Amino acid sequence: MNGPHDMGGFTGFGPVRPEAGEPVWHAEWEPRAFALVLAMGMTGSWNIDMARHARERLPALHYWRASYYEMRHDALVLQLIELGLVTAMEEEQGRMAVPPKPVQRVAAASAIPGTLAAGGPAERPGNRPQGFAIGETIRTRNINPEGHTRLPRYARGKLGEIVSVHGTHVFPDSNAHGLGEDPQWLYTVRFSAQELWGKHTKDTVCIDLWEPYLEAPA
Repeated sequence: MNGPHDMGGFTGFGPVRPEAGEPVWHAEWEPRAFALVLAMGMTGSWNIDMARHARERLPALHYWRASYYEMRHDALVLQLIELGLVTAMEEEQGRMAVPPKPVQRVAAASAIPGTLAAGGPAERPGNRPQGFAIGETIRTRNINPEGHTRLPRYARGKLGEIVSVHGTHVFPDSNAHGLGEDPQWLYTVRFSAQELWGKHTKDTVCIDLWEPYLEAPA
């Protein structure tokens, strides 16, 4: 979907200013909020693409004003309420008012380091033929889906070159809506900055894109 998260190429938001000696946490509540997001993700109540879609559905002004951990906390609250794991009244009052709903699993504290170290590989076996090869020129589709997508606005309808093939991976556009993993071929596509933004420069940008985002140029 088009939303506040999709800011690539937009002007008016000011420069990115790296913080010298930036600490891991800026406030005492941040590690607790991060732990809650991870713990609830491990319950199996949703997948990573659903979590991303929840963040991009936050109101635009709220999203832009929120810090990194505020945004993730607020998206977590949205998901908990939507799934009936907490009520809006419980969230507002900060205490339980109705019996808890069961979840698929609860991660033990001792298992967390290993789980985080293992990551969440998204490669899956697929039965579709590979549609593009390294060196081919492609054009990205000009889409404006209502749901989740990993094809950024600034790279739609643009010419690029396939520079790597990664096999078949979970397709976020399907997975974010509970429609199955639907494995699709995943490619790294290289674009010139001039193609993306009209800048006269030799810079290039590489983006990992799934095959349904791509088509042969006319």
